[in-house]
Amino acid sequence: MNESSSKSLIARRFRGFLPVIVDVETGGLNAQTDALLEIAVVIVRMDWQGALHPAGTLSHHVEPFPGARMDPASMAVNGIDPYHPFRFAVPESEALNALFREVRREMRETGCTRAILVGHNSFFDLGFLNAAVARTHIKRNPFHPFSSFDTVSLAGLAYGQTVLARALQAAGIRWDEREAHSAIYDVERTAELFCQIVNRWKDMGGWIPAED
Repeated sequence: MNESSSKSLIARRFRGFLPVIVDVETGGLNAQTDALLEIAVVIVRMDWQGALHPAGTLSHHVEPFPGARMDPASMAVNGIDPYHPFRFAVPESEALNALFREVRREMRETGCTRAILVGHNSFFDLGFLNAAVARTHIKRNPFHPFSSFDTVSLAGLAYGQTVLARALQAAGIRWDEREAHSAIYDVERTAELFCQIVNRWKDMGGWIPAED
């Protein structure tokens, strides 16, 4: 099987959707009023045997949008100083456009027609992503506006665990609580979890790559 066939497996596996793992760190729980402070994505690729693997992480620190709310309780959890000079934060529009360009490029290379967000409690990440897209009037959002893959549900099915740390432990994936609540760390662990569940299902006979 050649490289082009290998790339097209992921499109066939997910009905034309490209799974992209996303994690956000925010100033609260309300996507309409609270700041988006960090966003990170992991691109995943499928090898010629149909196994899914993380293939790269992209991330940005994000400037709070004008008038954004930052709840003290949320800020205490994520430990972010939104105005620290060494954050090198960028406006929402710059962060999203840069990430979306890479996602669209991966879609072209794999023959996928739409990206689908993968997240742990994916409705939360998708809600903040959609709110930022609306605020910045971005027209070319590659992500499906309401569908997503939730690793809470997948981990509950596969391992009987829904909390990320416990699901990772059940899956044999390293988790360091000191690194948690960083968008990069959380998205990379979530990507490992998603790939492991998808690959485990394949190995059990749940999905077999079709021959060309």
